[in-house]
Amino acid sequence: MNDYLERILRARVYDVAIETPLELAGTLSERTRNQIWLKREDLQPVFSFKLRGAYNKMVHLNPAVLTRGVICSSAGNHAQGVALSAQRLGCRALVVMPTTTPRIKIDAVTRRGAEVILHGDSYSEAYAQARLLERERGLTFVHPFDDPDVIAGQGTIGMEIVRQARAPIDAIFVAIGGGGLISGIASYVKRVTPGVKVIGVQTVDSDAMARSIAAGRRVTLRQVGLFADGIAVRQVGRETFRITRALVDDILLVDTDAICAAIRDVFEDTRSILEPAGAVAIAGAKLYAERNKLRGQQFVAVACGANTNFDRLGFMAERAEVGEHREAILAVTIPERPGSFRAFCALIGSRSVTEFNYRIADPGSAHVFVGLQITDISEKQRIIARLRAAGLETLDLSDNEMAKLHVRHLVGGHAPGSDDELLYRFEFPERPGALLRFLDAMRGDWNISLFHYRNHGSDSGRVLVGMQVPGGRKAAFQRFLAGLGYPHVDETLNPAYRLFLK
Repeated sequence: MNDYLERILRARVYDVAIETPLELAGTLSERTRNQIWLKREDLQPVFSFKLRGAYNKMVHLNPAVLTRGVICSSAGNHAQGVALSAQRLGCRALVVMPTTTPRIKIDAVTRRGAEVILHGDSYSEAYAQARLLERERGLTFVHPFDDPDVIAGQGTIGMEIVRQARAPIDAIFVAIGGGGLISGIASYVKRVTPGVKVIGVQTVDSDAMARSIAAGRRVTLRQVGLFADGIAVRQVGRETFRITRALVDDILLVDTDAICAAIRDVFEDTRSILEPAGAVAIAGAKLYAERNKLRGQQFVAVACGANTNFDRLGFMAERAEVGEHREAILAVTIPERPGSFRAFCALIGSRSVTEFNYRIADPGSAHVFVGLQITDISEKQRIIARLRAAGLETLDLSDNEMAKLHVRHLVGGHAPGSDDELLYRFEFPERPGALLRFLDAMRGDWNISLFHYRNHGSDSGRVLVGMQVPGGRKAAFQRFLAGLGYPHVDETLNPAYRLFLK
């Protein structure tokens, strides 16, 4: 049995790492009615806590061993820690990363002089390849989590939290991948302040530690979800399992929407953007407070990384609304006749619309896919009740994964009997009432046959509208466009429209 308290106190991490601040997330604290403190490991030189453990392991290696070089497997953050440590210590570093690793992490490793090999779709496959190369090339393997020196290096975070806390802490929330971070933090916190709860947080599709604790042995997942790639581990470590089983109070599971909501929460308080794995602990703290109806608690959540690709931001922003219960996704069936779409919009009222998808399908009825900004679940329930009271069949798709990922982008198709259809692309002012003004200005005998809108966060909304305008009404339609005053483009002859929608 290793005395981790002594190891942590003797750990050498500050040659490369900084003592990160413990910052109050003011807006999030006010909303949850608990004090939520963020341990800002995203502010480290490599934007992750991982360099603590990597450097502590490498600095304790025999100089002759270090001279031959080191190798590691990593989804990205540990790799950057090893690369920076090797750069500081003047040794060679070879890093094996999954092919799914975000480009920002790969580039960060190579910039520090390490050699990168991409192998496999998961950490486990990269790990197996790294252990093979370790033997072939005579290198020393630096484990990302299942090593006492690595665990002790991460444990310095727990030491800093205890020292920095301004009030007694009720619980510390820590993301779990292989278990090195929570093992180190729990090893210190439970020795020094045993009354503080240490709670692990995993994703619902990468929950190897939670399943292992439940089974009483380490289990291996057949596959893992890769959204939070930094903690996508199929099997946890032997030592980390032992420590977690002995010291960690609970493990919570969060989904993608909750993680995206937590990323936005941190952005609103700090103007920093965490990677998905980096926000898992914050999502867990929110879930714990909500599930147990807690108020006035002192929580610390470790913001453990901020290495994410820029092209993921749009997806995370979109899913954050649903994860925070600020967006309702509904499918509403309306009668297929002029004026029914206007009546539907009147029922919605002045609420901000995040998305409209509608395409005429048959003479009797039409299905509208709509996203609405809401304040909480109760408001969504009131909207649904109002629509149903008006005789409109309404289906709640807010928790339907297929609808959120795919159906919202596929609503449409060819429409029978649309020979008199005109297609226009508009820019609406991004404010409540813009759509109703558009509908009020239309003639009563013009039928909307297609409508698509998504909120892109700009000052104007991009809207695609199909309208059935009989041939003798074209002049009146042009007067309607002129009086409306919204920028527009005629897309009726667009080949993409004729191929997929006409």
